[in-house]
Amino acid sequence: MNARDADLRKELDATLQARRELGEDYDLALVESFLEKVEQRIDGTVERRVRRGLAEQQMAVARDTRGPGATDSWGERFGFGIVSMVLAVPLSAIGGGVAHLPGLIVAWVGIVGVNAVQAARTTPGLFGRRRRGPAQDGDWED
Repeated sequence: MNARDADLRKELDATLQARRELGEDYDLALVESFLEKVEQRIDGTVERRVRRGLAEQQMAVARDTRGPGATDSWGERFGFGIVSMVLAVPLSAIGGGVAHLPGLIVAWVGIVGVNAVQAARTTPGLFGRRRRGPAQDGDWED
């Protein structure tokens, strides 16, 4: 039993002793008083836990100062490019074989689109738009 539990136990003993001395007429007031002390203790415990959690979260954020795309290594980007090129061969064959030139164009637009999205995700500002803060209408600033 820690010190706070001992204090709470003393409060309960004092409340029970006061009930014996004052009688049943004061039961409600005594119970409310004791419950208020229990509630304060719970509130203090929750507040300490929330503060500790926030402090741990702030420390984790402070340790990881990299941007969202900084976690992608060169190897991951290179691997993505290689995989997309390997998949481009059968996609080109299927698209060109089924729909000829229009099918080939659609396949390559898809390949280029997927790679452009990946590049934009891993390299902020790649296409000339950098976020400096919200503009007046909430849009991106150039």
